Amino acid sequence: MVVISVNNLEKTLKDSPLFSNVTFAVEKGTRIGLIGQNGCGKSTLLKLLDGSMESDEGTISYAKDILISTLSQRIDIDEKMSVRDFLYTSIHPHITLLNRYNYLLKQKETPKSHKEILHLQHLIEEVDAWHILNRYESFLSELNGPSLDTLMGTLSGGGVKKVAVSRLFAAKNDLVFLDEITNHLDIQTIKWIENYLVSNSITAMIVTHDRYFLENVCQTIFELDGGSLYSYPGSYSTYLIRREERYAAQKAEQEKIKSILRVELKWLQRGPRARATKDSGRIDRIAALQESIVVQEAPRKDFTSLAVKSSKKIVDIENVSKWYDGKKVIDNFSHSFLPMERVGLIGENGSGKSTLLDLIAKEIECDEGTIERGFHTHIGYYDQVDALINFSTTVLDFMSDIAPLIYIEKGVSVSAAKFLELFGFPISLHRQPISLLSGGERRRLYLISILAKSPNFLLLDEPTNDLDIDTIGQLELFLSNFEGCVLIASHDRAFLDSSCDTLFIFEEDKEISKSPYSYSEWEQRGEEEKASKKDEIIKEKVDSRPKRETKGLTFKEKKELEKITDTIASLEKEIASLEASFSDPSIDPLAMRDFTMRYKESQKELEVSLLRWEYLEEKNLE
Repeated sequence: MVVISVNNLEKTLKDSPLFSNVTFAVEKGTRIGLIGQNGCGKSTLLKLLDGSMESDEGTISYAKDILISTLSQRIDIDEKMSVRDFLYTSIHPHITLLNRYNYLLKQKETPKSHKEILHLQHLIEEVDAWHILNRYESFLSELNGPSLDTLMGTLSGGGVKKVAVSRLFAAKNDLVFLDEITNHLDIQTIKWIENYLVSNSITAMIVTHDRYFLENVCQTIFELDGGSLYSYPGSYSTYLIRREERYAAQKAEQEKIKSILRVELKWLQRGPRARATKDSGRIDRIAALQESIVVQEAPRKDFTSLAVKSSKKIVDIENVSKWYDGKKVIDNFSHSFLPMERVGLIGENGSGKSTLLDLIAKEIECDEGTIERGFHTHIGYYDQVDALINFSTTVLDFMSDIAPLIYIEKGVSVSAAKFLELFGFPISLHRQPISLLSGGERRRLYLISILAKSPNFLLLDEPTNDLDIDTIGQLELFLSNFEGCVLIASHDRAFLDSSCDTLFIFEEDKEISKSPYSYSEWEQRGEEEKASKKDEIIKEKVDSRPKRETKGLTFKEKKELEKITDTIASLEKEIASLEASFSDPSIDPLAMRDFTMRYKESQKELEVSLLRWEYLEEKNLE
């Protein structure tokens, strides 16, 4: 069943065309990831689809009586409103029924209002809206969110997001649009949402920069690129391969056009007498060929800023504790940072990750203990607050005021304009006021303004929020060459895996434990420990029962053996395809990094599957 059908959609904003000829249909139960560079129109497309904005051209058709809800990037709240009352600010039809019903109950009853109340009762029962509040409270509990009586103004960004997500899921929807759903949420909550969307077959279109989320949840990837929408059936890793194939095909087509154009231009240069008299059609075709030549972006350079050389002491933290409103947030933490240390901060919303960054940056003071910086330690702090206060200044002027020249390696510097280009700001944006940039573009500008100051210790608080995937890849390249310390609080698991080799884990007892592993390695060890404990419990139960000798495979194991051979074949095929991609010189470094990540994951999955297959085969021969 098609829930929404789009035909030849077109939209222009501020005299700038965003996209045209957008056509697609969404089947019930399909989860689509929508990706593209900042400012390409992803959020605008969602607004067109949910009806909050009108298109310039094209049509959108919906299935009959379809219920649609959107989770926007920016969640508007009344700070004096309770979490309970926030539920009823939704424009969802079921909540609108409840609001009308509750309003009429508070009014003086008349024969007309009594009749409407009875009618509303029937409608509310029909759509099962009586239980929305119970479902809302249940979701809040599942997400470890605030209580119903909590004021919205007291919540962190993550707390507000949990409330908004709970409201969205509490109301029954046929289609949901999720715009950067992972922003401000902790990893535990993100994984819960992944499981909920998949296990309940939610029909959704999702804008996110979270590559693991895309891989785990989405069955199709839509990419907005150059004003066109491209559809890639399959997972995110499949999209990466198919996109490279599209790029290669486009490159081949461009070369073909250039070859034809060279011949045609030679004909054109022969002069009027040497050409046939009726040549206007051929001249028109030459003009069309010239217009079809796509100007390729200059390849992005592998670079870093030249960090100020640090002294032996970088930052020493000794027995630090911090309280807020009488509650301990950090308890007796100590650590001495080493050169080139790469640390990721892991913990639930409100566990103290941002507090630790604020303490090191000296934005706040610790209540106990000491934090000492080395004499040459130069900290660059990218926090979650938008620091670009003067929105009237232009992009280039803002950057030039910070650093007219940026040193990218020893003895080599580039202008502010060139540095902007390296981070995805084309010359066409340099004279634009900051106020006209998208939210993601502003955050990117703020980020590179920190990097341009050549710090040797970077503190990054949720740096991937509002950034597109290409920019995140560019930041990963920057950090891989950065000759200083990095401390990162992030919900983006792929980014943590790429940029950090050590973790600080913020525990429930407010202590901070340390792990010498990457995020995926740490998570895998945690799963193995859980499985080991579960096996011990099962073994204890089995050992307490009378022994019964069994041989061969159970029915369930036979089915598993049949399935696992297909899984192994599929993984081997995927690994071979990825290995072939590694030898392709046309693949850009950002895609190659993602390929490598998926290649390692596939190898691990294959290793586990082979071990399981060997065990089942041996048991089958008994």
